[in-house]
Amino acid sequence: MCWQCDHPGATRQDYLDVLHGTVAKNGWAVQYVETEPPFAYTIGLSDAGLPELLVTALPPGQSMRLLNVVADYMVRKTEPAPGDTMTFPSDPAVEFVAVTAPDAHMGWAVAFHGGPIRGLQVAWRDEHGHSPWCPDFNQGGPRQPVLGVREPLGP
Repeated sequence: MCWQCDHPGATRQDYLDVLHGTVAKNGWAVQYVETEPPFAYTIGLSDAGLPELLVTALPPGQSMRLLNVVADYMVRKTEPAPGDTMTFPSDPAVEFVAVTAPDAHMGWAVAFHGGPIRGLQVAWRDEHGHSPWCPDFNQGGPRQPVLGVREPLGP
């Protein structure tokens, strides 16, 4: 269930207050959206001058783990650029894509920041290493919507 569903008498400001508490404690929050396909995004990174992160078509636990790992890396090390890739010891690599219209998908992040934000999608590869641009991507599984234009690959 979502927070708003569990608190039917609450206002948008009540939820923003909850988000402010989470961001103050952890540096960012993760919002999971149960649509088809589902997606998740960070809230609070914009206040640190970083893009908010977004991932599509993964279950809640996997989405939160991935976004938290990448957000922690961005806060501690460096901001990935669109077209950059990141590898993980136990998971397939990801590629970063600038989100074309972050306000269309990351409403709570926009409300939290109080204005326009930048978004960076964490586009994951399937268990065979296929990216969402590959026709063989995740055969038999869900497709991964990409909410921006892929950067050209380097030389």
